[in-house]
Amino acid sequence: MQPGSHDQEWREDCAPRRVLELFATKWTSMVLHTLHARHDGAARTGVLQRSLPGISKKMLTQTVRDMAESGLLSRHVQSVMPPMVEYRLTPLGRRFVEPIELLYAWGRDNADALDALRPRASSRRS
Repeated sequence: MQPGSHDQEWREDCAPRRVLELFATKWTSMVLHTLHARHDGAARTGVLQRSLPGISKKMLTQTVRDMAESGLLSRHVQSVMPPMVEYRLTPLGRRFVEPIELLYAWGRDNADALDALRPRASSRRS
């Protein structure tokens, strides 16, 4: 390995950091998983909110708008009264589903390891 190449691997815009930054908010991965696993890639806002216990309407709106802006979702507004908004996984969003599903499957298969973690002070788990 050349001197300094290790530093290049971990620069601020390296791929691992960009992936972790994308999923820094728990709701991004949960929206991807829910759209994929429960709604065949598309759902209206209200349906999506009911599928994600614990998310506020404000947080859902912010999350799906950020995801649409980044290209993971597309937003479709139906011209009815009141307007209906549906979010759909884009081809790019579908590419990000695979690692999320692997991580979620690992979590289900290793619940004992998760249970063994010491709760953090900021954790809601008791």
